Amino acid sequence: MPLTVLIPWRPQPSRVNAFDAVVAWYRENLGDVDIRTVDSDDEVFNLARCRNLGVASILDPNSVVIINDADTIPELDALLEAIDHAATSGRVHLPYTQYNWLGAKGTEQLLAGKAPHRADHEVVHGACSGVYVTTPSTWWSHGGQDERFRGWGFEDAAWYLAHETLLGEPPRRHQGRVFALHHVPELREGPNYDANAELMERYREASASAEAMSQLVTADRARFAPGA
Repeated sequence: MPLTVLIPWRPQPSRVNAFDAVVAWYRENLGDVDIRTVDSDDEVFNLARCRNLGVASILDPNSVVIINDADTIPELDALLEAIDHAATSGRVHLPYTQYNWLGAKGTEQLLAGKAPHRADHEVVHGACSGVYVTTPSTWWSHGGQDERFRGWGFEDAAWYLAHETLLGEPPRRHQGRVFALHHVPELREGPNYDANAELMERYREASASAEAMSQLVTADRARFAPGA
């Protein structure tokens, strides 16, 4: 089965160690899998656009794609199960039921050789990002992610609502954990953050009906799907 790992990535000093650890994990566990980094020409790093651009670069609409943040390591069994199911389910799969943030101390422990699940960590409840497993056809079936979210915040939560509203169920989870490594956090303030929060509120309102959500998604995102 063709498999591609897409990593949205713009180098920053505090993120390099985490990125290297993610790539090393995939090399150790999935061998010569195709790993591609993705960036856009946006001045402010646009995570949603990078995810969309990465998926749009995959020629086979039914091949499985892992969209993996540059700071997040999954567990192998849950990931393999998600890969198997994503090929035919028509839904995006999250290979975890528990999202662990390692922080500076836990990340230092991991980089020194400690197993991720033994490193100091904090459980983040309600997380819906980090690692997605999908196919291009599934990704575009509910619009991909909204590229109007710029800078930090909300694109993953908005996507989750779009998936749940348009596909009739939330993304499917698999029993397991992911481990998010430490880096300098993004600012959660300013014009971009405020605009993101306002757009997120529109997603909450649109989640009341598939028609409203479809209109919100189609308004800005149809042009990102292949062939649009």
